[in-house]
Amino acid sequence: MSKNPVDKLTGFVIVTGASSGIGLELTKLIAKDGCALLLVANEDLSQAETAARELGAAEVETLQTNLATRDGIAAVMDAVGDRNVDVLVANAGNGDGGAFLDQDWDAIKHALDTNVTGTISLIHKIGGRMKARGSGRMLVTGSIVGDMPGPFNLVYNSTKAFIDDFCVGLANELKETDLVVTCLLPGATDTAFFERAGMEDTSVGQSKKADPAKVAEDGYDALIKGEIKEVSGIMNKLQYLVADILPAPLIAKLHRRMAQPQGKETEAAD
Repeated sequence: MSKNPVDKLTGFVIVTGASSGIGLELTKLIAKDGCALLLVANEDLSQAETAARELGAAEVETLQTNLATRDGIAAVMDAVGDRNVDVLVANAGNGDGGAFLDQDWDAIKHALDTNVTGTISLIHKIGGRMKARGSGRMLVTGSIVGDMPGPFNLVYNSTKAFIDDFCVGLANELKETDLVVTCLLPGATDTAFFERAGMEDTSVGQSKKADPAKVAEDGYDALIKGEIKEVSGIMNKLQYLVADILPAPLIAKLHRRMAQPQGKETEAAD
C-alpha cells in the first residue's frame, strides 16, 4: 500500500548516521535529487559531505554530534532553525554484541538512547512541524531482527522491535494526512556495525552481507513510493516471514547460533 508517491525527493533533508554505511548511501541518492542536506553523525562527515557535493546536492551542511544526548538533539534543532524540513531520514543507530548481563551499562544505555530515545525525539520534533504544515516524509531505519528475540545482540534487536512497530503505528495515526512514514528493514549489511559491536567472531559477523548501496536504494524507492514498510532483499523477506511464523523460543535459539561468539557455545543439546 502506497501513499503520495513522488518521482524524487525535493527540498531540505536531514540524514542522521550519514557518515558511513546505509546512511552514506542514502545521502548519495538524495544528493542526486538536488536536495539541500543537513548531514548528522557522531563521526567525521567529510566523506559524506564530499560525495553529496559531487553528486549535485543544492547545499550541504554537516553536524557532528551525539544523538544519544539531549544536547545532540538540541544541536540538530538549532541547525534547522525555522526552516521547513521536507524529509527526515532517521538512520542513526548502534549496538553491542555479547551477553546482556556481561555488558557495560553505559554502552547499553547509549544504544537505547541512540536507537530509541534520540530517534523518536527527532521524529516527534520534526514530525510535529510536518504535521502542522501538512506535508513531509520520514524514512526510519529499523531491522528484520526487530521480529527476532536476539540472544547475544539483545539490546539492539529489542530497540529495533520498538522502532519497527513504532513506525507502523505512527503511519496509521497519520493515514488521513499527507505525511509519509516509511520503515526500512535491512538484514545483515556490509557496514562497520559488526566491527563496532564486537561481533566479528560470530557466524553472522563472518557471513555474506548485503551491499549497503542496494539496501539504501530499497529504502529510497520505498520512501518516494510512500510505502509503510520495506524489507530489503529477497532472503531477508523470507527470513522475516519465517520469524513471524515460528515460535519465539525457536527463533531465539536460531539467533543465538548466529550471534554467540565462537568458542563460547554453551547451549544445551536440546
